[in-house]
Amino acid sequence: GPGRPRCGSAALVEDSHYAQQQLVCAACGCVLAEGLLTTTYTDEQHLREVAYSQSTGQKEQLSRCMQRGIRRVQDLCKVLQLPSVFEETAVGYFQRALQHPAFHLVSLEKKELLGGCCVFVTCRQHNWPLTMGTICSLLYAKQELFAGVYLSVQKELGISVPALSLADLVKTHLSSFHLFRRAEDVPAPFVEDEERVVARTLQVVELASETWLVTGRHPVPIVTAAAFLSWQSLRPAARLACSLARFCEVAGIPLPPPARLRLRELHEILLRMASQLAWLRVFHLDKKTVVKHLGDLLQHRLVLLKNAFSLQDAEEQHGEAQGEGSAGSPPAAGPGQEEGCPLEGKRQCDSSRRPLLPPCLIHPRKRLRTAALSESDAALTGDEPISDSEIEQYLRGPQELRAFRKAKAWQ
Repeated sequence: GPGRPRCGSAALVEDSHYAQQQLVCAACGCVLAEGLLTTTYTDEQHLREVAYSQSTGQKEQLSRCMQRGIRRVQDLCKVLQLPSVFEETAVGYFQRALQHPAFHLVSLEKKELLGGCCVFVTCRQHNWPLTMGTICSLLYAKQELFAGVYLSVQKELGISVPALSLADLVKTHLSSFHLFRRAEDVPAPFVEDEERVVARTLQVVELASETWLVTGRHPVPIVTAAAFLSWQSLRPAARLACSLARFCEVAGIPLPPPARLRLRELHEILLRMASQLAWLRVFHLDKKTVVKHLGDLLQHRLVLLKNAFSLQDAEEQHGEAQGEGSAGSPPAAGPGQEEGCPLEGKRQCDSSRRPLLPPCLIHPRKRLRTAALSESDAALTGDEPISDSEIEQYLRGPQELRAFRKAKAWQ
């Protein structure tokens, strides 16, 4: 029979726990014996009876959490219209992540993001264009928190995830624009074919990459500025008056603050390229009118970049200009200007001849102010005597002495 409880009481009662009888002490609540029930976990085929502590009841909470998470992953895949193979892979990653000890004690908010991270990992591995911002908007999650969980999933599960290419990002970002479908809030001149805008935007982004505008920058402002220029160039008569802010408003996307700077840099690149085309030199091009000729500039991109940014060519052109000036021939473009320059003056012409450099070297930021020297450091003159503990650092060996005498003799 059952033993006695530690409290020494003999008041034992039978208590029904679901369908299982238990013998419990009425004084202290100690369970002295529990009945048996049939499990459906692993011993069902053998019809073995096990105690409640070994039954499926202990694993009920974990299985509910797992099932709820799997449903969330499946729903997310259906919303994103992902192939069934993606769904199976994402579910497998989620099961591995939820069973990993590193994710047992994390907050409920992070556990709810596990499914989204597994879907994001799967899309990246299959080169499916999906941005972190898109999936965070579907999950109503903060990007900082999502990024932390995403990096933890990569580390703990040992998953290798390739980076999303800029071309994939262009297609993904532009797919959310409202300009590619007719709607009441989109003016008719603003509607454009998506494939044409994407194709030209890819070319402008490649141009930005070749001219150091992409390196070290966030890609979304660059893509936004490139899409704006491409969209304008397809129907310039009706769209040149449209500003970048108005474009983003009609497209239904937020305006990234650095996009204005990227747009200005792209305008500068296009103007320098236009100065190398013979049939464009007769026009007084500015940052708006140069957009009309974007198609021609992109078509001859490689040659124009070589001519516009080659330091060797710039030096040769500068030498020829000086030679012509010394021979007494008058300048063809008037005082202060040189032949072959757009009508912007000699300063702009000289600036267009500088070599291709990253923007951080062309427009360096102001240096940070150095901290003020302390009184003890400011009092040092360099003539202070060397202490005995430091004298060994200044002693020269025989080889150094010979090299020093030889160098002194050459002087």
